Amino acid sequence: MLAIEGAIVTIDAMGETGQRFRQAKPDGMARRGCQREIAQKVVEKKADYVLALKGNQGSLREDVELFVAEQKAAGFKDTKISTEQTVDGDHGRIETRTTTVIHDVTWLQERHNWPGLRSVVVVESEREIGDKVERETRFYITSLVLLATMLAPIIRSHWAIENSLHWVMDMIFHDDECRVRTDHAPANFCTIKHMAHNMVRLAPGKASLRLKRKTAGWDDEFLASLITG
Repeated sequence: MLAIEGAIVTIDAMGETGQRFRQAKPDGMARRGCQREIAQKVVEKKADYVLALKGNQGSLREDVELFVAEQKAAGFKDTKISTEQTVDGDHGRIETRTTTVIHDVTWLQERHNWPGLRSVVVVESEREIGDKVERETRFYITSLVLLATMLAPIIRSHWAIENSLHWVMDMIFHDDECRVRTDHAPANFCTIKHMAHNMVRLAPGKASLRLKRKTAGWDDEFLASLITG
């Protein structure tokens, strides 16, 4: 139903997202089938995707992780890559992100035949907080043919949305705790919560979103001001 021609669709937790597109089945094969369907529909609508590889993709994730480890150990001499590195510092934390895009994925297509697959992306993060160092490696597949300097910002922008919107929807509106499951109710509740979030976010004042929401429940005048803008 979405008009996404020319857009880039980024999805992190594929198992969870599949449940939002349709009722998920309990077995891993059904989830992988749903993920493949999503990729196929994105391509058919003349859009592109960047999909995170999670454990529930089975051998696809395993094959990518093994290939990346082997190529990294050999200095990526047997494949074509591009890289980008950024360093950010905020609130006493230093984070270094190294993005590597593997452009030669013929071997992966021959084995898995994934719709529209053009590149594999590896994002290695290192966070320094005082004396503590945290490391994380994330894998993505994409239909885009772009260098790392262009793909890295796309992935970072996804996480900006994840942190600024989805985190708020979970912590302030308890989205993940919602037990609404049948018919059109989940989509309707999601729309109403997003409308409420936008109203609260645009309300003047330095109070937190949580406090503004509570105030709207306590004060009819404040609630009316949110609705009327």
